[in-house]
Amino acid sequence: MSATADHAESLAARLGFQSEQVVQEIGYDEDVDQEFRDLVEERVGELVDEDYDDVADAVLLWFREDDGDLTDTLVDATELVEDDALILLVTPKTGKPGFVEASDISEAATTAGLSLAKGLPIGKEWTATKLATPKVAKTKR
Repeated sequence: MSATADHAESLAARLGFQSEQVVQEIGYDEDVDQEFRDLVEERVGELVDEDYDDVADAVLLWFREDDGDLTDTLVDATELVEDDALILLVTPKTGKPGFVEASDISEAATTAGLSLAKGLPIGKEWTATKLATPKVAKTKR
């Protein structure tokens, strides 16, 4: 494997994608970073689309400012995955069409009950923010 392929593989792994996960992709359009999308797909196997009707292991969510209400979108995404699952929110970088303010992402994530990590650049046009659904405490009997 080349150094570039190793870097790409490690990026997908660092973001939390694991081999053979079912990853539901939401917000796909012709403007997405196809190279990054291919890396994720290479790491996990096939991505499933918005019509997938089972529980996914993770969500790859492409979101632009004009895509609607981010809080509602994140709440909907949490219903598609198990507890403690990865939701990777990918938004256009600062100054790019569709840019979403970091404060809006933070507020929407908090309202949706998600924890978030610092953003990470993905290609030339996009930034990824790793979100996680809360771990559910197991009750003792």
